[in-house]
Amino acid sequence: MKRNNLLIGAALAAPLLAAASFSVSSSAQAQAAVQPSNPMQAEAHTRLDKKQLHNVSVSVENDVATLTGTVDLFAYKAEAGKLAARTHGVTSVRNLIEVGGPAIADPELEDKLMRKLMYDRVGYGNMFNAIALHVEGGVVTLAGHARTEVDRDSAVALVDYMPGVKGLVDQVQIDPVSLMDDRMRMAVARAVYGYPTLNRYALDPAKPIRISVQNGNVELYGMVDSKSDRDIAYLRANGVGGVFSVTNYLVVAESSRARQ
Repeated sequence: MKRNNLLIGAALAAPLLAAASFSVSSSAQAQAAVQPSNPMQAEAHTRLDKKQLHNVSVSVENDVATLTGTVDLFAYKAEAGKLAARTHGVTSVRNLIEVGGPAIADPELEDKLMRKLMYDRVGYGNMFNAIALHVEGGVVTLAGHARTEVDRDSAVALVDYMPGVKGLVDQVQIDPVSLMDDRMRMAVARAVYGYPTLNRYALDPAKPIRISVQNGNVELYGMVDSKSDRDIAYLRANGVGGVFSVTNYLVVAESSRARQ
């Protein structure tokens, strides 16, 4: 087979990221002033008393909790924000925590995440998730479609706990939940992956042909080996009963290599 999973991931990314807006904000540098002890601050401090947050400080003023310090992973920064927000009386949180850890170049970080994302949720219908990513300044933007909130949350967690990630923008859309769409997903998957000339794609755990269904409208993402495979996948999906439309975003492996 001429494909590789990085190319498959790039094929997913192109159409899915086209409509996404990226906003990368720099980390705040200023440290919050130490405030006199008060009940809310004491409670917030207790909630943040965890090993992974030992370098984090919290101050509370006018019902606003301000977090400063450093953590090793972005997941810990997000955790600190959630813990502070649970403090009784706190109405908002200013999360100025810096994410430390290794400095990884954006292209390298994007490749590492893409490899993991392609195999995320294997065995749980990963063919129905069309999630792409983009990295800029260590901040990861996730875009595209997930079948369920669990699938979206799994992709988010994958990013949260990756060393080198400094921030996360979640723009993943959850596909509509309906009996009709669920039946259509399975029907399209059987029609595409079950066709003799396309059956070899089903053997790849990464499931290089991704299927998103939104209110009867089907979108195909990913990468195939030839234009013939791309056209057959479209025809097979379009032949499923009840399908309103099929948008074919599949790309051909050789065409993708030629553009690199």
